Amino acid sequence: MRNPPNEPLGSDSFDLQAGKGGKPSPAEAAPERRCILTGRVALRETMLRLAIAPDGTVMPDPRAQAPGRGAWIGVSRPALEEAMAKGHLRGALARGFKGAALTVPDDLPERAEAALTRSFTDRLGLEWRTGNLIAGSDRIAEKARGGRVHWLAHASDAGEDGSRKLDQAWRVGQDEEGSGMRGIRLPLDRAGLSVALGRENVVHLALTDRAAAGRVSALLARLLHFLGRDHGVAPPGPEPAEAAS
Repeated sequence: MRNPPNEPLGSDSFDLQAGKGGKPSPAEAAPERRCILTGRVALRETMLRLAIAPDGTVMPDPRAQAPGRGAWIGVSRPALEEAMAKGHLRGALARGFKGAALTVPDDLPERAEAALTRSFTDRLGLEWRTGNLIAGSDRIAEKARGGRVHWLAHASDAGEDGSRKLDQAWRVGQDEEGSGMRGIRLPLDRAGLSVALGRENVVHLALTDRAAAGRVSALLARLLHFLGRDHGVAPPGPEPAEAAS
């Protein structure tokens, strides 16, 4: 399945970290992987693992927990669709897993997006059940003005007026007035968020725990990257590097 953190890259598997010569990688605490399509090395948490089932079927594995061999991609959905149309994905997999009979489903991009979305919404549900995630404009505004919100987000169909008011309350609480800091617009509408949390009319969300904000932000960043929306997206807070730690 997955390899130890210090194992170097090799030509026999794509489930390896980007160290060389048997020496620990500088990113030992944050393992790296190489994209089979671009050759670029990036943090594993920003990429998507493709699991290779025993029958050779290629499937998305967003939690990187499926048994067996796998490969990593760090491209957007449009880029993946293009790579599949041109045969580049099949070629890269064939080179990496010589002799294996692989089946790449035509709807792999759709399955990948659904899997990444499910991984993100499952995390939201978990943070909700543990009390780290809150909803409701009045409650969020109160916590935000008190400096207790570390991550703020709005449904894709949230009203601009309500979003602006919460953004302003957050800036006040974080002493970031005039900075333009604002909550992130999610790739899910209020119906999708309501299903994820099991309650009605979820429009705005906030995390009051810094570690939880890091966990949610990492999964959201992976989803947004796959959707091609990671450029020009407002950061989730004034200290994105700390939130991602």
